[in-house]
Amino acid sequence: RPRAPLVTRGRPAGWQPALQLVRRGSKAVTRHWKAMHFQRQKLMALTEYVAPRPPVPARCLPPAKEAAKEDNGYVRLLRRQVAEAFRDNRMIAVCQYNPMASEDMVLAQHYLRKHNIEVKFFQNEIVRPVLSQSKYRTLLPLFVGRNVVLVSPEAKAKEMLRVLRGIPQINLLGACIDDTILSRKGVENFAKLPSLEASQGQTLGALALLPSRTSALLQRGPLLLAALLHQHLKQLQAGTAPGGPRGSPEKPAPSQSAGSP
Repeated sequence: RPRAPLVTRGRPAGWQPALQLVRRGSKAVTRHWKAMHFQRQKLMALTEYVAPRPPVPARCLPPAKEAAKEDNGYVRLLRRQVAEAFRDNRMIAVCQYNPMASEDMVLAQHYLRKHNIEVKFFQNEIVRPVLSQSKYRTLLPLFVGRNVVLVSPEAKAKEMLRVLRGIPQINLLGACIDDTILSRKGVENFAKLPSLEASQGQTLGALALLPSRTSALLQRGPLLLAALLHQHLKQLQAGTAPGGPRGSPEKPAPSQSAGSP
């Protein structure tokens, strides 16, 4: 059955464009893997290169010495600074450093510097070789991640904890005070101790108390004896008998009568 002619607006019936785009499906993969021919596989296996064996096995040869890497001058300078910081300061505190604003860090350094506490930034690659060859090797487990070191020529643990209490980005991990390794709890207990002058005064007082008591005990006997003798002398001067009642005159001994046998 013939179709009715198409009527389009402005176009005659049955009109088609001169250029038509026809999309035909095509395969995305044009080349597929194909197994190698059997004869070619044998030819490739026969012509494969085989390296000659060494005359002496590698296990029989001495191990090759690795060339030692020489540190440059900058690394040696940094390690010298680390050694000087650990040698010239009585208090060395290792803290975990979290990212913070530069203005806050400058303010924290200012507060710590008021108490003669310096902030040092050392890389772990620089610190670990220095500590491994010193008496501070027990601090090596603390140098993991990003750390900051607080050093001071005086043991000002109380002031350091007071400042760090207001800086949550810096967390105390441990410290070395007067060649003694302390944990965070140990540093807090050390901060509660009295000052050196107060401790020396208490020690001197305790040491002076025992000799004073000993002297008092030794002088008690002579003082008591002197008091008794003084009382006896007063009684003799008053005309009383030493053993009689106070105030009664001493009676003479009765004489024998003439008529007695």
